[in-house]
Amino acid sequence: MNLEGKKLGFIGTGKMGSSLIKGICDAGLFVPSDVYASDLYEPSLDELKEDPGIKVSTDNSFTVTNSDIIVLAVKPQILKKVISGIKDDVTDDKLIISIAAGVKLENIEKEFNSGTRVIRVMPNIAATVAEAASAITQGSNASQEDTQNALEIFSSVGSAIQVPENLMDAVTGLSGSGPAYIFPVIEAMADGAVYEGLDRKSALTLAAQTVIGAAKMVLETGTHPGELKDMVTSPAGTTIRGVKVLEDSGIRSAFIKAVIESSNRSKELGK
Repeated sequence: MNLEGKKLGFIGTGKMGSSLIKGICDAGLFVPSDVYASDLYEPSLDELKEDPGIKVSTDNSFTVTNSDIIVLAVKPQILKKVISGIKDDVTDDKLIISIAAGVKLENIEKEFNSGTRVIRVMPNIAATVAEAASAITQGSNASQEDTQNALEIFSSVGSAIQVPENLMDAVTGLSGSGPAYIFPVIEAMADGAVYEGLDRKSALTLAAQTVIGAAKMVLETGTHPGELKDMVTSPAGTTIRGVKVLEDSGIRSAFIKAVIESSNRSKELGK
């Protein structure tokens, strides 16, 4: 394993950063004692402090100096400022992984000293439960081994694929933002069942499991979603009635527009 003996650092321990740390440690890819985490906002470190193995600090240079692979888990608006504070601590033997939405590799690389190895990743919040969907693209100075290491790290908390950078905005709009599209769907499905008399807890359990099951069928059977839908919709049956309501309400158009708008915002952040 290329990651054997390496130390992993995180700069930024908000929801995404802390979710990745938890997921990666739970997967056993890194033991907590090999993980460093820093954030200038000390309260965001409080939860990580409960794990005695993870080394936390408000000093980003401390994390960089002690880590072989450093994940920049910060908002795109402050990425440039964060890099300016650590770039002189980033030596040739260190790999930088940025998960800042919308920020292109060339814009990240030019903020670092020449030759810095950078990988760009777009994960999502489902890393918390080891079901993240992540896309990875390789910087100009990074090696294929660097990319494989990144794929291994993010595969430990879900699925990870490599894509050309020009598709990263689409990834951001689809899987990066995607969980936020699905949570209201689960809630709304449960609301319908509650309206029909089911208790809230049971309704949420059944709605969430339905989404999990449908997703697994797509991934594991390789069958087109349209075919899977047809398998459930009997002529003049209950399901086709529900499908017609969704189609009349423009559900496909709404989801398509959501992905496109989120992708466009990612492009704006990268300018």
